[in-house]
Parts: sequence; C-alpha cells; structure tokens
Amino acid sequence: MPLSMVSEGEQNIIKKVGGKEETRRFLENLGFVSGGAVTVVSKIDGNMIVNVKDSRVAIGKDMANRIMV
Repeated sequence: MPLSMVSEGEQNIIKKVGGKEETRRFLENLGFVSGGAVTVVSKIDGNMIVNVKDSRVAIGKDMANRIMV
C-alpha cells in the first residue's frame, strides 16, 4: 500500500519506490530506499512528516503515493 495510507506513529518497511528515474533518485537521496524503515509522524491535508534514517522529512501526497510499504 502507498505510504499516504499509513497511520501516524506506525513503523513500516519500504518495499518499493516508484515513479520516473528522476523522482526515484530524489526520494532515494532523501533516504527512501527499499528495505528501509519509515514512520509517519504527522499528516496535514495529505502532506506528511516522516522519520526516515533518523531524520524528519516533509513530503507531499504525490510523493507519498510513489512509496510502497
């Protein structure tokens, strides 16, 4: 399921990062890699703050839909 559907506070493992090559590379540089852990900190109007690799990252709903957990 996409990261955008995950509940707050729930830790998940990233299964796949989709999208165009440029988008995948951008997300991988932020720490969204297959097998990595990600936790949703908060959701506001579809935008999310997530913990990934000991960092907090804000991403939009369109990016969150490309990350499968």
